[in-house]
Amino acid sequence: MKNLPLQQRIARIDWSRVATDLDSDGWALLDRLLTTAECDSLAALYPQDEHFRRRIVMANHNFGRGEYKYFVYPLPVLVAELRSALYRPLVTVANRWNRCLGAGSHYPEEHSDYLALCHRAGQTRPTPLLLQYGKGDFNCLHQDLYGEQVFPLQAVLMLSDPEMDFSGGEFVLTEQRPRMQSRAQVVPLRKGSAVIFAVHQRPQKGSRGYYRVNMRHGVRRLHSGRGRAAGNIFPRAT
Repeated sequence: MKNLPLQQRIARIDWSRVATDLDSDGWALLDRLLTTAECDSLAALYPQDEHFRRRIVMANHNFGRGEYKYFVYPLPVLVAELRSALYRPLVTVANRWNRCLGAGSHYPEEHSDYLALCHRAGQTRPTPLLLQYGKGDFNCLHQDLYGEQVFPLQAVLMLSDPEMDFSGGEFVLTEQRPRMQSRAQVVPLRKGSAVIFAVHQRPQKGSRGYYRVNMRHGVRRLHSGRGRAAGNIFPRAT
């Protein structure tokens, strides 16, 4: 499947399985979504500042250690294609979650229409980013919220090889359920794989209907080497 065009690879994913995993755990793995060449070409953009609007050094903001850069428009073709192609199957889950939680908002079927909603809300800046971690770096548990328009799902794509390029640095998710202790989960990402996960809250069915599970994500400390990843965030930022 990895030799197929990206749109066809995404179309062949078992999206019913993805929806089930998202409902039960708040995350779903898309294994080998990108080819090695696609990972390398995207990771190689990091030193080229003309592709980015802003660089964030995490330690300066108490976010952890490491850094990331937000892309500038126009987005790289691969990033833009991923964003729109992943949005289409995920919007069904997003709208169902909103109904379960009693939210009044409804997301449009096409990502371009959703971006227009963001624009009208004053959210005009691109949010896709590249992240870079070295030895000793980590990312504190957090939620990516950029304004009034919040899409409940996002993606992180691993661009480096955890077995060759770095050690440690696992992607971690925690969920906090009412009147229960938090649960931590480690996502087994490898080069070319992606994780789809809940940005902020997800519904969980209980004995009295649905309740909200609060989600956070982060990255465990790297023991050695250097890793790069791409964050594919669907709304725009203020």
